[in-house]
Amino acid sequence: MGHSSQLLKGVLDMCLLALIDQEPSYGYEMVDKLQSNGLELVSEGSIYPLLSRLQKQGYIEGYFVESTGGPPRKYYRIAEKGREQLADWQAEWRKLSVGVEEVLNGDSSE
Repeated sequence: MGHSSQLLKGVLDMCLLALIDQEPSYGYEMVDKLQSNGLELVSEGSIYPLLSRLQKQGYIEGYFVESTGGPPRKYYRIAEKGREQLADWQAEWRKLSVGVEEVLNGDSSE
């Protein structure tokens, strides 16, 4: 597994929750949104196990919507517990990313 995919693996749950918080979505739609935002390494096969886990943790809820051209699609919406978790992860991410930027830019305090 490449370095980029390892970095992505650590933040993909947060990214999925953020997308679902913006609007309920189905799997392929989420992959498309992630890829159009520069996360080309994301595939349907990589997000479905994560969506299942997020649902089991009570962060998201799944429901089916009839589709005009095929079987019903499973959409996901964020649960209150997921909204709270997303806020925690976002705070952690901001703190971490500031520290990483400081190190990369040579702004460390040593």
